[in-house]
Amino acid sequence: MATSFLLVHGGSSTGRFWDRLLPHLDAPALAVDLPGRAGKPADMMELSIEDCVASVLTDVRAARLDGEFVVVAHSSGGLIVPGLVAGLDGPVRHIVLNAASVPPEGGCGLDCMQPRHRDGVELLVTAARRDGQVVTTPLPDDAEKLRTSYGETLDDETLAFIADPARIVSDSFNLYFQAVRWSQVGDTPVTYVRNRRDRPIPPALQDEMIGRLRNPIVVDLDRGHVPAVSHPEEFAAICNGVL
Repeated sequence: MATSFLLVHGGSSTGRFWDRLLPHLDAPALAVDLPGRAGKPADMMELSIEDCVASVLTDVRAARLDGEFVVVAHSSGGLIVPGLVAGLDGPVRHIVLNAASVPPEGGCGLDCMQPRHRDGVELLVTAARRDGQVVTTPLPDDAEKLRTSYGETLDDETLAFIADPARIVSDSFNLYFQAVRWSQVGDTPVTYVRNRRDRPIPPALQDEMIGRLRNPIVVDLDRGHVPAVSHPEEFAAICNGVL
């Protein structure tokens, strides 16, 4: 039975996040774009996890992928995984999570944030809803701020890659308020790639999320938040290892 990779990007990103990884994968891969990018319309104050799951399933069917899947998710892309696994027509052979969001059962993306980030998002979104305003995730006013923000120093080429408007976008906060139930993945094997130098999602927070999974395989990388970009061959080796 054929196996395909299904790549799910994180928040404020696009399917182009995976461009450096794709050439190193040993199976066909579909790098999806969630709603709100690549011409896909979205109400940023109302965008739901169900909307994202439905969008990905539509893309999978349009790509005529069949057989087994390896679902790979980065950061908040983890919020989409349970519904995606439950909705795919083919079996999911393995899930690979990279610093990915795994809330407590029935919890939400806010539970996967550092407290100072969580509190700020709650205040911001509550005020916007009260005042009838649309609020989305901010973009950096200077790409140079991204050079060290992920936990390792990006070289000029990598910085330009990650700061490209094709890959970094303003995104919805509403997804972080949606309930997620990882029980939907059942006994599907999970590998959690833990980034030891991650700043947005520090190792201690990743450990909390690992603890919510059922017998995951844990792989440590001495990298920052975006190893699929900064060290694609190294990250691809982990993905290929579950085929």
